[in-house]
Amino acid sequence: MSVRVALGHRTAYRYDRLVSLSPQTVRLRPAPHTRTRVVSYSLEVEPRPHFLNWQQDPFGNWQARVVFPGAVHEFVVTVDLVAELSAFNPFDFFVEDSAEDWPFEYERSLEADLRPYLRREAAGPRLQALLASLPRGPCNTVDFLVALNQRLQRDVRYLIRLEPGVQAPEETLAKACGSCRDTGWLLVQCLRHLGLAARFVSGYLIQLKQDVRALDGPSGPDGDFTDLHAWAEVFVPGAGWLGLDPTSGLFAAEGHLPLAATPEPQTAAPITGNVDECEVEFAHAMSVVRIAESPRSTRPYTEDQWAAIDALGDAVERRLRAGDVRLTMGGEPTFVSLDDMEGAEWNVAAVGPTK
Repeated sequence: MSVRVALGHRTAYRYDRLVSLSPQTVRLRPAPHTRTRVVSYSLEVEPRPHFLNWQQDPFGNWQARVVFPGAVHEFVVTVDLVAELSAFNPFDFFVEDSAEDWPFEYERSLEADLRPYLRREAAGPRLQALLASLPRGPCNTVDFLVALNQRLQRDVRYLIRLEPGVQAPEETLAKACGSCRDTGWLLVQCLRHLGLAARFVSGYLIQLKQDVRALDGPSGPDGDFTDLHAWAEVFVPGAGWLGLDPTSGLFAAEGHLPLAATPEPQTAAPITGNVDECEVEFAHAMSVVRIAESPRSTRPYTEDQWAAIDALGDAVERRLRAGDVRLTMGGEPTFVSLDDMEGAEWNVAAVGPTK
């Protein structure tokens, strides 16, 4: 069961004069390690003429290098992709016996490979206090990661921050708030100070409105939504790189499409490059549209199909009543409703308002 969506992303810089641009690096193509299937992808750059070359950075991420031979009045980047969102279990992975329990140490050869992702910034007093408050006794590694991710989600309030750059962990903890990139970098530094290799991830987040509202938890967004997002990945032997999203407190799942995963936030920025001194007008637009949906338990039929089923049910009901056919229920009920446990329809009655 899956939902196929079309994602559109347009970024435009308009300058108040003709300017020269240095080679621009665009990191807006899903990374090779994304678990969500990308059916099609296109990147359009304006104005023309320009030269565009696809490359892979030292960490395996895709990046486009764009060179403009002449002066320009604008720089526009448009991404269109189609992704197939199929739900998967983010905990479906294997952990080596040596890393099953926290704390653990990487093997020497593996630690050498992970060295760029173990580089720590100096910890200020607030980060030191946070690290000191974490349990250090033996416990399941995955449980420890879940608890740390949820701890940051509770302690750091999410806000939309338009200022450039990423806050230092000490600033994020002092303010107790930050954008997704701020909490993502805070989590990276926490993991590294604990001896775990971690990297910063920028990417697309796609969230779709649920078919039915949850009865015992958050129901998610009121409508389909996408945006640029940031989170962290930690390396666990056996499992590999695991995505942790401290903004939501959840593990990364099918709605997380990584674009760049790097040791530092600066090398994961969506677009980097220099421009002559000028005044610039910036515009940014994103959209996501469902283009195909597989039948599923919460939405098995279209509205027209439901109407046909209802009409058939009404016709059957009329024939049953005309023949004086009556229904009863015997045996023990095998379903208990979450929001109407005492309702007759879920205990003794054959039918009811929602059955």
